[in-house]
Amino acid sequence: MPTSTSTATSRRLLSLLSLLQVRRDWPGGLLAERLDVSGRTVRRDVDRLRELGYPIQAIKGPEGGYRLEAGSELPPLLFDDEQAVALAVALRIAVGTGAGIEEGAARALATVRQVLPSRLRARVDALEVTAGGVDVQVDTRVLVELSTAIRSMEEVRFDYQGSANGSEPRPPRRVRPHHLVVRNGHWYLLGWDPERADWRTFRVDRMALRVPNGPRFAAREVPGGDVVAFVSARFKGSEKADVWPCNGEAILDLPASRVAPFAGDAIVEALDDKRTRLSMGSWSWAALAAALARFDADIEVVGPQSLRDAFAALSARADRAAQGRA
Repeated sequence: MPTSTSTATSRRLLSLLSLLQVRRDWPGGLLAERLDVSGRTVRRDVDRLRELGYPIQAIKGPEGGYRLEAGSELPPLLFDDEQAVALAVALRIAVGTGAGIEEGAARALATVRQVLPSRLRARVDALEVTAGGVDVQVDTRVLVELSTAIRSMEEVRFDYQGSANGSEPRPPRRVRPHHLVVRNGHWYLLGWDPERADWRTFRVDRMALRVPNGPRFAAREVPGGDVVAFVSARFKGSEKADVWPCNGEAILDLPASRVAPFAGDAIVEALDDKRTRLSMGSWSWAALAAALARFDADIEVVGPQSLRDAFAALSARADRAAQGRA
């Protein structure tokens, strides 16, 4: 049966390990001061951590000290509350990235969840995400609050800043949240807007939640059933399938090696060493013409006629700009 002395030693070891993880080098005297023990006790505790597998190196110098190095084996790790929640968020994203690490991420998440205190486990269980990109800098507490509202099917009220250039926030919005989605490095909330009777997406980092939440609502099926595909289609300007609404084909007087790195999701076909066929889409014909023109090469439009018309309009607009006319 552990005694109070052994319990105090265990707590001190955890405190020492926590300190070693957040700073590269620690003078021995400073560690002793932070732990309120003698230098001799610090040396004994370091030896105990070494026996547990932690590669702690002694630092030479006037004061001496310690450094936690990278080792050949993974020893037990220590996380504070925010680190544990952040780790769970990252693992939940990794499970759905399609990067080939889903099984390992799922097992790691199960391991982390099992040892979490109940207060943190509840926060992690409340966090449900649909991954379609990479993680971003966003307040974890906001993600947890939104996910809780999704699980509880409660409306959320929030102030929303429509752009990142410092513009004034828009009037408060009211949305029925359904999914959190990661896309192109940003977190988005997908929800049903009852005032506009349509689905809307919102950048989470631009949302300032208000309390309390609004009334409960009935769950609604996302059109098509695929959340990631639906959000991707919305960003392409498509109301239905995950495809660009305007698609065209052109031949560029450039080799495929110079076109492919900048073609995005377009189809690139090398016709010969100097010409490339490019099939691509955009949210409008004008945008598609401009996207092709940015390659700075002669262009032969294969079709459709709408793309030719867009080039004609773009040419006239460019001519007016060159002449200094509106």
